Amino acid sequence: MSVDLSPTAAAVEPAPEPVRTPSPDRRRSRARQARRGRTTRLLVLAVVTTALIFPVYWIVATSLKSSSQLGQGSMVWLPLPPHVENFVHAVTAIPFAAYLGNSLFLSTVSGVLTTLSSAFVGYGFARLQGPGKKVLFGVLIAMMMMPGIVTLIPIYLLFSRVGLVGTYWPWVLWGLSGAPYLIFLYRQFFAGIPKELEEAAILDGCSQFRIFAQIFLPLSKPVLVTAFVMSFLAVWGDFIAPNLLLDREHTTLAVAISSGYVNAQGFPLNNLIAAGSVLYVVPVVVIFLFVQRHYVQGFTASGIK
Repeated sequence: MSVDLSPTAAAVEPAPEPVRTPSPDRRRSRARQARRGRTTRLLVLAVVTTALIFPVYWIVATSLKSSSQLGQGSMVWLPLPPHVENFVHAVTAIPFAAYLGNSLFLSTVSGVLTTLSSAFVGYGFARLQGPGKKVLFGVLIAMMMMPGIVTLIPIYLLFSRVGLVGTYWPWVLWGLSGAPYLIFLYRQFFAGIPKELEEAAILDGCSQFRIFAQIFLPLSKPVLVTAFVMSFLAVWGDFIAPNLLLDREHTTLAVAISSGYVNAQGFPLNNLIAAGSVLYVVPVVVIFLFVQRHYVQGFTASGIK
């Protein structure tokens, strides 16, 4: 038996394609394009960062200016010498500590109540079944789209009729009612917890409230921190509701800063207003520095990017 070794019978291997290496000119062109892209991105980031930082710089600079520097026709970009005594005057010109205590009390009470009540309702939407659940959740989503300013006048009329204007009870009632966005945040988080934990607790004889308090709440620490910070800041930074519902003695620091720093003729003292505003944001910055890690984890754990 003979074997055909002719070229037509043998399997012809395809020749490997030559490896194309870019020429030095092409490599230099790509490097220049990459550098230009990085430079463009850095310039855009620098412009955006400057636009965000400039208001902060301007309010700090204004808080260090004298009254004569504020009255000059040209803008003073760098107050020299800086008048640090403006911060002392900002604290002493009005009952700063009393208004600060009012703001801290209102923000803390409302934050704690809103955090817990929103968690309770979010647990119900995520783990309990009942008639009309989908309809109620649709109403919740619709309420998230409604700005609070729309309902402020009807709420004022309602609180006025029941004699709650001039007291802190409106914030207590708001806290007990929960916040639509926070309820949605909790619902997303609780829906992702494995059902086996709940079933094992039910087999051990736990009630729904005990399951919520001893299993779901401890697991939702990042969301709890996020909800508290958001509800705390909502009350801390609110100007309209305290101005509408509280008297001068019981009002918050935001209202006092906006109207408390005036001269003998009734004109505003902008440098003291700026100094008071700088002091006003210090507690918020401190809180955020302590809880920023949990704050970010709260959104991540709830599946909201």
